[in-house]
Amino acid sequence: MAAEQTTAVVLRTIEFSETSLVVTLLTRDFGQVAALAKGARRPKSSFEGSLDLLAVCRVVLIRKSSDALDLLTEAKLQRRFRGAEKSLDRVYAGYYIAEMLRLLTDNHDPHPGLYDLTLSALGQIDGTGNPALALLGFDTAALRLLGHAPATRSCVDCGGPVSGTPRVAFAPIAGGVVCRDCRARQHSLVTVSRGTIEHLERLLAPHTRLPIEVPSEVYREMRGLISRYIQTILGSIPKMQPYLPARMEPVE
Repeated sequence: MAAEQTTAVVLRTIEFSETSLVVTLLTRDFGQVAALAKGARRPKSSFEGSLDLLAVCRVVLIRKSSDALDLLTEAKLQRRFRGAEKSLDRVYAGYYIAEMLRLLTDNHDPHPGLYDLTLSALGQIDGTGNPALALLGFDTAALRLLGHAPATRSCVDCGGPVSGTPRVAFAPIAGGVVCRDCRARQHSLVTVSRGTIEHLERLLAPHTRLPIEVPSEVYREMRGLISRYIQTILGSIPKMQPYLPARMEPVE
């Protein structure tokens, strides 16, 4: 099979043998892939330094048509993740993005927009951006790009308008806001301010780009809402979710 080139972000590495690694990558052209990097654990390997978590690389893959692992033959480092040099919050933020990408994407299902979003979010976290806002912006944009954007205007049950009250009911299982008449038919409702829903709608708009801006008084409620919604989509609590910033602290 012919070798193919693309750019990739390293999401995870697992020891495969005394000398090799299985590497999970988010690639721009092929989506998430799992590939065998032969000899990657050897001293002075050609992969040295390029397969660290969240590193951005130019890779060469020999893709398999079956369920077998792809073969990673080359990885040239383009950018290293340096969040650990700045703060633990930035490290946790990077780890969270890696976990979300592994959980929310399927193998060999490319999403170039999601790949570009990932680079933008990592740039915010790795640079001088606010990690709390970078993650909130990443989550909302990723939900939209992957077809999971929640309904913010019309009731997901009856399709009617949701208006007239300062607090709005959100049904994670149903996938969005519900009107007053339909609340009784829903389970595990979350109630948030109308301002939070309005800000969420703006973040979900296709033209929204990082960095985002959200008032500190809105952040806490929206962070809780999005985290709960992601839990519902995944059917479990992501391991890194408890480490998300509960408040929007000033940038260090």
